[in-house]
Amino acid sequence: MGEEKNSNGAGSNNCNGTKSTTTNMREDDFKLSTASLSQLAAGDVSIDVLTEITGKSKEECVLGLTKLLLSHPTDGITGGDEEISLRKSVYGENAIEEKEFDSFLSLCWDAVQDFVLVMLTVMGIVSIVIEVTMSDECTTCYIEGAAILTSVTIVTLVTAGIDYAKQGALARLNASLDEKNIKVITRGGVQLEVTDAEIVVGDILSVNSHALASIPADCVLLGPCSAGLKMDESSLTGESKLVSKAPGDVILSGTNLIEGSGKMVVIAVGVNSVAGKIKARVYADGTGDEMDHDEETPLTQKLELIAKQIGMLGTVAASVAFIASTIIGLAVEGEDPEKLVDYFILAITVLAVAVPEGLPLAVTLALAFSSNKMMSEQNLVKHLDACETMGCATTICTDKTGTLTANRMTARSLYIAKQDYTPDSSSSLGGYLRTTARLAEGLIKLLTETISIDTMNESTLTMGNPTECALLNLVKDLGADFQQIRDSTKGRSSAGVLAKDLDKGKQVNFSSARKMMSWVIPLDNGGFRVYSKGASEVLLQRCTQVQCKDNAVESIEGHKEEVNTAIDVYAKRGMRTLALAYRDVSGPASEFDATSSTIKNADGSPALEIETQMTFLALVGIEDPLRAEVPDAIEKCYRAGIDVRMVTGDSPNTAVSIAAQAGIVRKEHFLNDDAPMVAENLRPNVMMEGKEFRQRVYRTMEDDTQEFDQTAFDEIWPHLRVLARSSPDDKLTLAHGLNQSTLFENKIKCKELLSEHNITIFPDRQVIAMTGDGTNDAPALKRADIGFAMGIAGTQIAKDAADIILLDDNFASIVTAAKWGRNVYASIQKFLQFQLTVNIAAVVVALTGAFYKQISPLAAIQLLWVNLLMDSLASLALASEPPVDELLERPPVNRSDSMVTGRMWANMLGQASYQICVIMTLLFRGPELLGFEPGDIVEKNNSKYEGYVAENSVHYTFIFNAFVWMQLFNEVNCRNLQGEFNVFKGMFRNWLFVFILFATGIIQILMIQYGSHALHVHEGGLSMEHW
Repeated sequence: MGEEKNSNGAGSNNCNGTKSTTTNMREDDFKLSTASLSQLAAGDVSIDVLTEITGKSKEECVLGLTKLLLSHPTDGITGGDEEISLRKSVYGENAIEEKEFDSFLSLCWDAVQDFVLVMLTVMGIVSIVIEVTMSDECTTCYIEGAAILTSVTIVTLVTAGIDYAKQGALARLNASLDEKNIKVITRGGVQLEVTDAEIVVGDILSVNSHALASIPADCVLLGPCSAGLKMDESSLTGESKLVSKAPGDVILSGTNLIEGSGKMVVIAVGVNSVAGKIKARVYADGTGDEMDHDEETPLTQKLELIAKQIGMLGTVAASVAFIASTIIGLAVEGEDPEKLVDYFILAITVLAVAVPEGLPLAVTLALAFSSNKMMSEQNLVKHLDACETMGCATTICTDKTGTLTANRMTARSLYIAKQDYTPDSSSSLGGYLRTTARLAEGLIKLLTETISIDTMNESTLTMGNPTECALLNLVKDLGADFQQIRDSTKGRSSAGVLAKDLDKGKQVNFSSARKMMSWVIPLDNGGFRVYSKGASEVLLQRCTQVQCKDNAVESIEGHKEEVNTAIDVYAKRGMRTLALAYRDVSGPASEFDATSSTIKNADGSPALEIETQMTFLALVGIEDPLRAEVPDAIEKCYRAGIDVRMVTGDSPNTAVSIAAQAGIVRKEHFLNDDAPMVAENLRPNVMMEGKEFRQRVYRTMEDDTQEFDQTAFDEIWPHLRVLARSSPDDKLTLAHGLNQSTLFENKIKCKELLSEHNITIFPDRQVIAMTGDGTNDAPALKRADIGFAMGIAGTQIAKDAADIILLDDNFASIVTAAKWGRNVYASIQKFLQFQLTVNIAAVVVALTGAFYKQISPLAAIQLLWVNLLMDSLASLALASEPPVDELLERPPVNRSDSMVTGRMWANMLGQASYQICVIMTLLFRGPELLGFEPGDIVEKNNSKYEGYVAENSVHYTFIFNAFVWMQLFNEVNCRNLQGEFNVFKGMFRNWLFVFILFATGIIQILMIQYGSHALHVHEGGLSMEHW
């Protein structure tokens, strides 16, 4: 900081783990302004200028910049909470003011633009004007028009309220995502995990390409740096080419680290950063609407088609009602021309009832309700439509580590010095090696040095990469301190006096292409030592010698079979195997990048020369137990018609062992039921290694390019259950091939697979759910229909690419998402069944009235109440239905099937026929059966005698009441889609449904008894006898 005593971290630790200084910092202590730092970030001012002026190196200038920011390159900010608050005051917070919500009034304006609502509004106003101006004595003549306008107002307010709530739900979702976006910084010499919003100017940020890849603020890379960084700046520049960064270079917010790791000092945050300025401008322009969607989902397309068809039929029905009423009323009955207004209002009301305005509302409610409930069940839904898409899922391609397993990695076995060490389950491996096995101190020293040096800075005993955490805990159990080893090793230490020599070492980062990681450090007696760890089969082929006891080495040629045997034994126990090796080289550092002409990486690219001719040190068996709930979850998937395929980087035997424990591979997948469940006993194509998979599904063209072979892929995927030793590109290939497959159209092949292999092919294209946690998984997550990112182990890039984030990284939560996805579809079907039943009955009743007496027994305002009942209350009640386990007993939703099933048609036509029969009986025989005057006489002027004034009849009031109560009871029926006998089953699990049902019933009673002219019911309501 400004004074050296601050940099040394004097003071006590505060609640955040940082060191509180005893010096009071003031705003004028900061010598660099926000504007100057923003210019540096934007490239208007370069550190190169400082190097020319001062004659110092870029690394030294960056250290000077860090000091001017009152920070320290190794300890970071050493002040307490007051200093953090002061920095936020001086340099701003690392947050962008979110786009303002659309106001409730603007949403009301949008809602009232609906064509039907506009027509009803016009008709309501026209009705009031005509009744008031043409009536001799107007006391309550305006009430019906006013009631129509009131109904329009209610529908508008409800729609706007739902839209406003959607904005709040989106804001809460973004807040939840921000809370899960964790970065690692150093304050007071202590590494801390913080959210992006907690980062301030002067913080020392640690990044790596594994889990901390997204850059949250503008920074300057600190040096010396052990390895060059390669950044993806396409989000800002549009250029896909990776950009190399060296110490002193600016790293911009919003970019992503693809290769390397390092530390950087934060120089601009929030709206002062480059990405922040862009985002702020977007919001200022009003173009930052994050609720836009790229394309319509199958559910949306189906609903739009249904709405269009119903709308057309409704328009026809409304036209028929108006024309029939006009012809019969004016031409035949000789009614007054002013009756045209009543006929037109009736026609518009029929259209209002027929047009399913409630469908979008029901969809929104069902998706919002499901996403909120899924949040409580460890599924953070980023895109609402992912809920319903998950209901169509036919295949889940899942990772093993952390998803099927508990991600509690523990080193359980060690093969070193040509001997296996495996303690019983009650003992730790490290303790066993020290006390019982009494492993030689020289081997322990070499083992602990290899692990401590060749691991990422961000990995500790409890934080970071789970595999490295397991290795570092082994170091601890062996009695060593990994941090002390790192800090005392030249070329590895970034702290103390050795920090100046960090650039003399070199980190060769792990990548899926290499499947290994190395760290080169200088030796005191000259030359260098290369420490490596990686996949056992990859590293073993790089070794020419094997470490023995007493620091001796031997040729590995006579021992490779023993090592391979140990690998197989560990793998068959379900353990991940990791090899450790080292090599001493005498060449200069300039030769570190030289490649081998004979040894290749896992992806076929040339291997680094320094990573060949190595000495095999040890093989570590790392155990990651299967989650207890996974076998039951996978069994549910199979019963639900969802195939589960495991995609892992593990060896075939490790993968098959875990897959067998989980239930992904079963007895029928093995050649012999009595044989051990190992890879070599599987039937063809059930398990494949990534290399073989790529060779078979890609064909080499004449120009040596690779082209995907869908036909070859279709021969493999119906059988495939485990893809071992795979790469992220294999995931992308799998997602692409499954998505593009039209195998279901080949009926002969489908019958063959069913008869010979008992494999059922879903009769539509595959809908793929894909899990991923790494940066390289992002393309596959995007390509899949539903991408699941890991909330704990996932990188930020993977989370950005995903549709749903698994907060607990648990496969069982994916099954929960499938159940909720199917429930969304079922909820929409329930509402659709309810609405179409009402549509059929109401339109038939209105048309009958139009033909019979040119007056509908259900008045316009009453039909609007039914419409409101359908669109708002019923959609809310049915959309809130919780899922039942029976949903996972059915096959996935077929994307090409109609939403209205044959059973639903039977339910709707049966219920509508019953309702129509009841209403027709009441209409034509009601007066005779129940003893009241016919409504068409009571509600017609001059019908009884000259000068008789029409009034609302008991007859039509009774019909209206009966009609509404039939809808309420049918709402209970519509909770079931399969013709279940007990329609009340599970109803009281949904108290919102029960409340809405009873509340609607009470409102209906009040409306009948006290609605009078406003609701076109008999003055004084119905008698107890009629109730």
